[in-house]
Amino acid sequence: MAPPSPKEFIEAALVAATTPYALSYTDSKQKWVILRHLLSLLQEFPGFKPSTGRFMHNDGTEVNLLRATGCVHVANSTTPTIPLVIWLHENYPQKAPLVFVSLHAMTPIHPHHPFVDNTTGATSPPYILTWKYPPCNLSELLRNLVQLFSIDHPFSYTLTTPACLTHPWLVSTKEALDRLVGMLHYDMVALRVSTSDEIEKLSLLQEELKRRDRFITSMVAELGEERMRLEERVKNWAEETDRVENWLRVNDGRSIMDLNARDVEIEDAFEMDETSRARLESSAADLAIEEVMYKLDKALEHEAVSFDSYIKQVRSLAREQFFHRCNYEMASTSSPTSV
Repeated sequence: MAPPSPKEFIEAALVAATTPYALSYTDSKQKWVILRHLLSLLQEFPGFKPSTGRFMHNDGTEVNLLRATGCVHVANSTTPTIPLVIWLHENYPQKAPLVFVSLHAMTPIHPHHPFVDNTTGATSPPYILTWKYPPCNLSELLRNLVQLFSIDHPFSYTLTTPACLTHPWLVSTKEALDRLVGMLHYDMVALRVSTSDEIEKLSLLQEELKRRDRFITSMVAELGEERMRLEERVKNWAEETDRVENWLRVNDGRSIMDLNARDVEIEDAFEMDETSRARLESSAADLAIEEVMYKLDKALEHEAVSFDSYIKQVRSLAREQFFHRCNYEMASTSSPTSV
């Protein structure tokens, strides 16, 4: 038994309304338009075959729809043919058909194609996005896809420019719109890539600026602490200076400016009675003689002086030291503060 013709198959599928596989088209006028459009498509593109199947929408709804499956070949191209599946929406022709490029591992769809999703194969050319019936139909849609794919093949990233596009007066409005949409899409892709690179560079710059901000903040904090320490030291020195100046004003009748001008000895800045002065002078002379005798010992050890000269000097110094120590003891005994 010979298989049914495409017309017989479509008519039988549209008529069968009681089986579990009944199509989701309910209106008789709708079915007549579907039959006419499908037959026109199959007549112009005989490589397509009609069939039925279950289709799941993005919201999870499942419907039984007619579909046309076949391949289109782009003229003057060495790229492989493009397998397409055209599903007729349950509200066709008021709703645009759903067109998919069949996915195959050997012929992946290149990324960033303006009209074909490389993950699902769904096509969205301006013809479908601006679908309005009438005048839109299946045959014109497929011709439009062939024209688009001749400019930008889904399996090849190389753009081609047909000769007619070099003459704007020979280009239809739809072709110009398709070309413009494709060019804008690639411009947006390039802009997105450059923007992404710029964002990445700015992110790195932001991290570097944050690092510098943390460093500068820590440096400012350390300098602030150092400033506080210096201010505290200045305050302490100022207090010490005030105390010394006040003491000098109270205990010395002479001007501090005279003291700064070196008009007086530094010892005169301190209060001292005659007994204390005598003790201080005797003690200083005693220590000085002790130092001289130590140096004479070293000189004798290194044979820098003769023994006779050493004995003579030591005797003289010892005698003088004895008198200074006696004066110190006498001053200490006569001092009212001595114990």
